[in-house]
Amino acid sequence: MKVLAIDTSNRPLSIAVLDGEKVLATTTMTTQRKHAAYAMQIVEKLVKLAKLQPEDLDRIVVADGPGSYTGLRVAVTIGKVLADTLQIELVSVSSLLTLALNVQKEGQLVMPLFDARNDILFTGLYRTSANGPIEVIPDQHVAFDDFVAQVKQYDEPIVFLGEDVDKYADRLQTIFGNHFKKMVGIDNLPQAAQLGIYGEKQLPLTDIDSLVPNYLRLTQAEADWQKLHPGEGHESYVEQV
Repeated sequence: MKVLAIDTSNRPLSIAVLDGEKVLATTTMTTQRKHAAYAMQIVEKLVKLAKLQPEDLDRIVVADGPGSYTGLRVAVTIGKVLADTLQIELVSVSSLLTLALNVQKEGQLVMPLFDARNDILFTGLYRTSANGPIEVIPDQHVAFDDFVAQVKQYDEPIVFLGEDVDKYADRLQTIFGNHFKKMVGIDNLPQAAQLGIYGEKQLPLTDIDSLVPNYLRLTQAEADWQKLHPGEGHESYVEQV
């Protein structure tokens, strides 16, 4: 199966083209945030480097969130447009799970995290397995102290990973002691090749149009709508205007 995998959910941009588990071409960039300007150019370049035509692709796999509002929209939009245009399969995967794929040891607790500012995290807890990370605590947009309180019940080593771990490392080390383990270097970056290999084994979406970024928090427009319409539920503000 020829797979195109895309993760633009945060500062790193990672794109890969694969044939099964064979990586044909891949790029990971951390030097800029202009994913909307570069992502499609990189997709076209990598498909050519892999000596493929767009029509040769069988599946698109995208990291659908959480993360940057704009970043998430880039990968999701590219994935939906290509899947619809080429009439091929589309798979979406949590951006936090994508990061957890970097931990290969089976049975390991893993806590990927992104800094959401003001001592708030995008995070979740996973346990690695031969078939990929298994959700232990669901992905959340949550205060640091609140999530740590949930995780402390697990009296075993936990691997923390992500570019933002260093910001919280001292506090995590104090809280978890010898159970605090930290990934280093490139393992803190999402790898689209891992995303593609994992995504090839997942069920594709039955309705491509239904895919939306998983922000895990309200967009500003949604927050503004709810302020103006208190008590009217949590349906899509777009549908209710």
